[in-house]
Amino acid sequence: MQAMHSKGAYKRDARPEFWQLAMRCCVLAGSIDIAFFFIFLALDSPILAWVNVISVAMYIGAYRAFIHRRNRIGFALIQTEVLVHAGLGTLLIGWDSGFHYYLLMFIPALFVSTRARIAWILAGHLWIYYAGLYVLMWYVKPLQPIPSNALLGVNIFNLTVVFCMFSYLALFYVITVSRAHTSLSRMATTDSLTGLFNRRQMVALTEKVLARHHRHPSNLTLMLMDIDHFKQINDAYGHDAGDRVLIAVSQHLQSSMREQDFMGRWGGEEFLGVLPDTDLEQAAEIAERLRKAIQVLQIDSDGKQVQVTLSIGITQYHADEVLSNAIARADYALYKGKSSGRNRVEAIQA
Repeated sequence: MQAMHSKGAYKRDARPEFWQLAMRCCVLAGSIDIAFFFIFLALDSPILAWVNVISVAMYIGAYRAFIHRRNRIGFALIQTEVLVHAGLGTLLIGWDSGFHYYLLMFIPALFVSTRARIAWILAGHLWIYYAGLYVLMWYVKPLQPIPSNALLGVNIFNLTVVFCMFSYLALFYVITVSRAHTSLSRMATTDSLTGLFNRRQMVALTEKVLARHHRHPSNLTLMLMDIDHFKQINDAYGHDAGDRVLIAVSQHLQSSMREQDFMGRWGGEEFLGVLPDTDLEQAAEIAERLRKAIQVLQIDSDGKQVQVTLSIGITQYHADEVLSNAIARADYALYKGKSSGRNRVEAIQA
């Protein structure tokens, strides 16, 4: 048996990982109930044995509901099965059977799947059900008791299953949170279209390089690049073609940079490259190589071949200057390159 998230709390398209978990839990819970069927037949407890047959049928129904994206039906079947099965198992063979452990599986699911206020209300109802069942068993003897050794075995079995399920759920939630954190971190630091670092991340990375530069001075060159006549590409071929150009140029720039360099989208069709341990002459050679490579690059756009050129402005960072001053100087070098005919590399020392 398996406690699942509150019905109707999820949309399949929004959290597909939880639907996969729900389907896996249906398979696992159904397998456990099949085992219980034979266990209770052997213990001469036919009512509980056949209850497990119904439970298996309900899990099959829930699994099929998830396949067809009928989430409300699937969750309703699982919740009903867990609540009824736990209550019947406790009433028939006693509190010491451990069937009540399965009710605790609802607690993390409630708070993950619903808003806090609703989760607390549902948790309160669950507590009332759980406490009521506990108090009831103080005054009502088991309706179909089994030998004490068998009762201990059932308790250990239920405890083991719930222990393993809690461990699995904890691992699942940790992995889910970790993936979400990684995704958010990637979204915060990279440009969604090109996959390059965004402007904010480029500033942060460059400031780290500058901090090392101040401790151990070395050459550091900035390279500001701009795709020539990009607006005309959008006007002639459409914005989808413009996006393809940006992606193709970005990929080529990224793959052409050295391991110690880093590249980012500075804005629009502009890119910024930061080249540590590189003087102006070395940077000019790298920039010229990039310019020539982009010049012959052919980008497919709905069967049409689009070609672009790149203007590049480079400058060397001066000790103790403000980063914005160095970037402004690279921008001026880029402006000079464009004013001189585009598709060229322009360097400014100071």
